[in-house]
Amino acid sequence: MGVNLEWGRETLAEYSDKLGERPAVAVTFADFPFAPEDPELIAAAAEQVRQTGATLLLTLEPVHGLAAVTDARAGELAALLDGFNAGGVPVIVRFAHEMNGSWYPWGQQPGEYIAAFRRVADAVHRDAPGSAMMWAPNYGGGYPFAGGARESLPGSAGFPALDTTGDGVLTVSDDPYAPYYPGDDAVDWVGMSLYHWGSTYPWGESEMPEDGKFAAQLTGTYDGANGDESMLPDFYADYGVGHGKPVAIPETAALVGDGIGDLRTLNIKRAWWQQVFDPTVRERFPQLAMVNWFEWTKVEPEVGSVVDWTVVEDPAVRAEFTAALPDWYRFADEPEDCGEPLS
Repeated sequence: MGVNLEWGRETLAEYSDKLGERPAVAVTFADFPFAPEDPELIAAAAEQVRQTGATLLLTLEPVHGLAAVTDARAGELAALLDGFNAGGVPVIVRFAHEMNGSWYPWGQQPGEYIAAFRRVADAVHRDAPGSAMMWAPNYGGGYPFAGGARESLPGSAGFPALDTTGDGVLTVSDDPYAPYYPGDDAVDWVGMSLYHWGSTYPWGESEMPEDGKFAAQLTGTYDGANGDESMLPDFYADYGVGHGKPVAIPETAALVGDGIGDLRTLNIKRAWWQQVFDPTVRERFPQLAMVNWFEWTKVEPEVGSVVDWTVVEDPAVRAEFTAALPDWYRFADEPEDCGEPLS
């Protein structure tokens, strides 16, 4: 059980106090190559993680494009991670997540993405063996996410690789995951951002999730959004079982809009975590090894407003969420000796 923490709002220790447990994973985001302030901010997050006995999931965002991800920058990253590892902090690098989306500068560029991922993986595996690499596309419902700034169109570089049906157009019938897979030797974990955004693409409605939606999305059988999502690949079977990788949900939460009322907000959030915590999930998906709640309140451009994704900020929601945490979810053990702070 982990958390995408809004670091500027609270510390990991403060969040742990609210949760009543120390999360086993804490997620932080950084530009890559690093902005000037990023190494210090990452080190501060790693120090908080060290003090709580957790693992750091470092999400790297190549905001200046994939060409900027050079061997030299990958080497600098590996050296930083190796220092964290030596100080007792395991790190998982989620590089250029949601690369199958059309909204990020690194999106829908399969050849360039795979080359950059492998460049980073080579450096991390060689020089920071206490760290690992996570490949994490977005859930494929709504693929190819037409209209985004990085939408791949016929004639653009990489389009033939994305046109898995070979019919000259990119549609929901094309595989939203396989063209972006960097290879088993480069990937240690597979993950997928998986939210309840509503039930009709492009989503954004504050509504109750359908029964079984979480498991159906993970297996590609969810019959919602475009109405033909059951054509999606089975992500869990293909990449967890088929490639022999531990599976993560690095981000999850349920969308609720402003002004829908406290009771409806609680009902929607509760309905989603009940699916994520359902004991049949553990039985059906034994390779599902990590679930991280998205504990942010932020403006979401897709809905044009602020969305409160949190589950521990409101006391009433927190009381029900913490009471619902399954006993088979693992949290961080308290460190025996924190020692010297990370330098």
